[in-house]
Amino acid sequence: MAELDENEQDLCGVRCIHKARIAEARDAALPVSEYEAMAGLFKAMGDPNRLRALWALGHGEMCVCDLAAHLECSESAVSHQLRLLRQMALVKNRRQGQILYYRLNDDHIHTLIHMALEHIRE
Repeated sequence: MAELDENEQDLCGVRCIHKARIAEARDAALPVSEYEAMAGLFKAMGDPNRLRALWALGHGEMCVCDLAAHLECSESAVSHQLRLLRQMALVKNRRQGQILYYRLNDDHIHTLIHMALEHIRE
């Protein structure tokens, strides 16, 4: 058996059929930080209750107590979920006196949710 040179010793036995496609994929690759941010976004949207809240907020701004009534859970539970969604820049809030209102951060969130729905309905 022939002796492997130093570079070949670190390679696994996986074949490389389309080297040009691999090069294109590497050229088009994103920075790791962007993959991590997108994974965090999908993780935040990956909870059914958070999606229900986002869907409701996609139809208009709501206060925490009304959102809790809509979702049939405690205001504390809703506040916890909204805090996470706010940290992920999916929602933003405003205070009017004692009442805290939430809305989607921007139209991209609305579009993502509707695209996901369209995809699963195909």
